Amino acid sequence: MRRVLPPLGLLLLALGAWWWVASWDSVDDLLLASPAETWTALREDRELLLDNAWVTLVEVLLGLAIAIAAAFALAVAMHLVRPFRDAAYPLLVASQAIPIFVLAPIFVLAFDYGIGPKLALVALISFFPIAVGLLDGLRSVDADFAKLMRSLGASRAFRLTRVELPAALPGFFSGLRIGASVAVIGAVFGELAGADEGLGRLIFLGNNQLETPRVYAGVVILTIMAVGLFALVSLAERAAVPWRTRT
Repeated sequence: MRRVLPPLGLLLLALGAWWWVASWDSVDDLLLASPAETWTALREDRELLLDNAWVTLVEVLLGLAIAIAAAFALAVAMHLVRPFRDAAYPLLVASQAIPIFVLAPIFVLAFDYGIGPKLALVALISFFPIAVGLLDGLRSVDADFAKLMRSLGASRAFRLTRVELPAALPGFFSGLRIGASVAVIGAVFGELAGADEGLGRLIFLGNNQLETPRVYAGVVILTIMAVGLFALVSLAERAAVPWRTRT
């Protein structure tokens, strides 16, 4: 309860502030929907919202899977081959300087209006924190322990699979929590650039049609989706890294 009550109290405080600001006469209903109006939209448009939410969730999960596979391959290669790490790491950092909204229309032109651009954007926005977290974890193995393993005749593959990768799991999950949280942003940008369905597309249409409560309802579902993915990764970390949980 000590962990649940503080965020719950802060959430209720934020809802109260939102309700209070929305009640001002100077605030246009077309600009800010109240919590009551948002709840009404969630209830009345639930089928439309859930159908589009499912599309966005599939894009997020598939894009995350691509990001994990690519980040794992790159991080291990950079860890094993020092010259490759020295050459690739600056480019990896520089790739994050490109705004995602600039790449969205480019990916739509490259992959057409299907699911391809959304997966590419989700993978791109999630890839960096996962790769960096895993790489830092691989490099965090104690040097004396690594020397001991070499002195005992352990092969490079044995040290990687039995020592370095297990030690890198906390860093990997830390990066994955961040990647899972921001993956929703990549899917929304992809849908805004060009899509026939999805919460990003629904929010865009709702904004153009002055359906402000529906827009806020879509944002609420996106928020729940991001928090839910964060929580699932945390649960997976508890199962995969039990020693860190005990610590």
